[in-house]
Amino acid sequence: MLVIDAATFLAGPGAATVLGDFGATVIKIEPPDGDRYRTLKGSYDIDYNWLLTSRNKKSIAIDLKREEGIRLVHELVENADIFVTNFIGDHIVRYQYEYERLSAINPRLIYAHVTGFGTKGPDVSRRSFDATAWWARSGLMEFVRDKDVKPVTSAPGMGDHATSMSLFSAIACALYKRERTGKGSYVSTSLLANGVWSNGMALQGVIAGMDIGARKQATGLRNPFSSVYETKDNAFVLFSIVNATREWPLVARALDRDEWLDDPRFSSLSELIAHRYELIDMAQERIRELTLEELLPKLVEHEITHSHVKPMSEVVNDQQVLENDIVVSAEPESYDYPYTVMSPIAIAEEEKVKPRRAPDVGADSIEVLSTHLKRSRDQIDQLIENGVVFTEQQA
Repeated sequence: MLVIDAATFLAGPGAATVLGDFGATVIKIEPPDGDRYRTLKGSYDIDYNWLLTSRNKKSIAIDLKREEGIRLVHELVENADIFVTNFIGDHIVRYQYEYERLSAINPRLIYAHVTGFGTKGPDVSRRSFDATAWWARSGLMEFVRDKDVKPVTSAPGMGDHATSMSLFSAIACALYKRERTGKGSYVSTSLLANGVWSNGMALQGVIAGMDIGARKQATGLRNPFSSVYETKDNAFVLFSIVNATREWPLVARALDRDEWLDDPRFSSLSELIAHRYELIDMAQERIRELTLEELLPKLVEHEITHSHVKPMSEVVNDQQVLENDIVVSAEPESYDYPYTVMSPIAIAEEEKVKPRRAPDVGADSIEVLSTHLKRSRDQIDQLIENGVVFTEQQA
């Protein structure tokens, strides 16, 4: 299966990464000076974002400002199965990436399009990132904040990764359709659609007349059974208890406070709710007497639904993460790329490709031209000399 990754940054390329994990050949189209996503590394010298999302891909650097460069992409499309892009508006027209044009070249092509705000409406051409379209615009950013606290920014790529899986799912559906009909499809998703879907439970409440978010901002709504508590050694533990009536006695016993069960303030669910702030304070006072190592076995023993709020440095070494191949070793290992985060789906009896280091700009230009476009060495040299194609040595 041949995938053309003509997208930039994360959501679109992320879907191509998942396809590559399952063995697809993914050709990354880059400008001569490299995809701008390579520069997203803050003050660090390691382009760790690029290493994650561009593993197992082949890079060809093409000057798309030149008609001959655009024709090379169109030639790749002729034999491609999937074309992924996040270009919108004038850029799609300028680079001749329109679905109608590419599907005419290859009627079996799956054209996978990811946008910020969708393909219609007043904001269709607005520039966006997951922090704006997925996190802020969807209500998620507002919903999670506490009373009198400013909304917090999202984790890098949080919405992009969720959206990439939606795009991958759309591609899989389109491939199934093509298997039955022989015809390609246009499939799309957006950061906004995925953000609203992620916030769907709260938004459905708003639709039904129950705006929990607004109530939370107005009253500082807090729940002792879905709160974060701090331990003696400054670790944090999240409780996530749904059936409070059944689990409340278990919580009291886990914290060695059986006497709470005889306290009239906590004798029924309605009383628990009425005195929830007192219970939160009491639970926090008790938990602060225990180290994390002391607390967690008690919660496990009494089957309290909880989680240690793990620092990221511990997540990448978590035994559960490692044994389930959520973080896997790279090939070849290097000082800045010994492990990587694997895509989150598994198919029985289908092994994923061992993660290979992301390519340098134009590292595979010659191979792509010779193997996929059947260009001779003289023709390749001419394309390089004319500044249409660039190689790793030129970057």
